[in-house]
Amino acid sequence: MKAPRTIRLDPSDTFVFPRAAEPGEWAVPGGFLFHGVDPTTLQGKDRAAFRAGFLGLQSFGFSTLVTIVEVNEAERDAAIELLATKLVESLGAPSMAIARDAAREEIEFSIALCHDPVGSVLGLHRSMVDGDIREQFRVLKDAVKNEGADRLHSHARAFTIVESDEDDGVEETVDLLGLGGLKR
Repeated sequence: MKAPRTIRLDPSDTFVFPRAAEPGEWAVPGGFLFHGVDPTTLQGKDRAAFRAGFLGLQSFGFSTLVTIVEVNEAERDAAIELLATKLVESLGAPSMAIARDAAREEIEFSIALCHDPVGSVLGLHRSMVDGDIREQFRVLKDAVKNEGADRLHSHARAFTIVESDEDDGVEETVDLLGLGGLKR
């Protein structure tokens, strides 16, 4: 079976999110962390985590991207136990049995996202629509494999950008000076 693991292509996750996941962690979308939270009240790093963060299970930190890897049943079962433990210890789940059921559901959902080939990279966009959290997942395609790619120069680009017809109506801006702790 295939499952998502966190990756870090550059150090940006370490300053964009409240806590960055380490590369190689089991990952789940983690939208449950934002249940009952009004995203319009989130700012800075918390807003970035809401908008685009996969949850790494070991650190309970965030990763912008995940990659699809092969896993076995023992690894899946260990991930369920790890997430169940985190749900009890970090989020106050009432029992390990209840936490284990929730963790199993989240892990199985994560596995279901991995229908693309091993090595594919996934991104996430999370938004609030009519009071519900909506998660959209995208596969970042390798430029060399894309039909019509400029094969002569494709080695200079790791990925191509594929436009989506969907628009959540939110314009995103980033204050790089503010992220670096500098004032204008």
